[in-house]
Amino acid sequence: MESRNGLVIEFAVAPADGHAERNSARAMLETALPGSRRITLGADKGYDTAGFVAACRALKVIPHIARSDGRAGCSALDRRTARHGAYAVCQRVRKRVEEIFRWMKTVGGLRRTRYRGLDRTQLHAYLVAAAYNLLRIARLAPAPA
Repeated sequence: MESRNGLVIEFAVAPADGHAERNSARAMLETALPGSRRITLGADKGYDTAGFVAACRALKVIPHIARSDGRAGCSALDRRTARHGAYAVCQRVRKRVEEIFRWMKTVGGLRRTRYRGLDRTQLHAYLVAAAYNLLRIARLAPAPA
């Protein structure tokens, strides 16, 4: 998701195996937007693993991942990253991703797949994400005078 306007940038469908989200995110980061500026990644506690944080840092991505301090304080994210104001802002903004998934499940029909095969399901998900982006752009555009 693009944080400023809440548009879907990349979307991937993968079989649920416990590591699919992190592997898909890593693959998306490797093909991230080109440019000289560093990008940030906001994510929930499921991404707070040493391997994923190390992969983000190797790709010059600042991981703004929710710290999982509940497990005896063993978060993979160091406190110097979490102390900045941008980290708090990113944690508030990342909740928009959940709103996008809610819309895709309720309105877009992605709660249960209608197609067999990963390719067909991925195509359906791309079309639903495109429809969401069109509606979001229409809401962001100023009203005609």
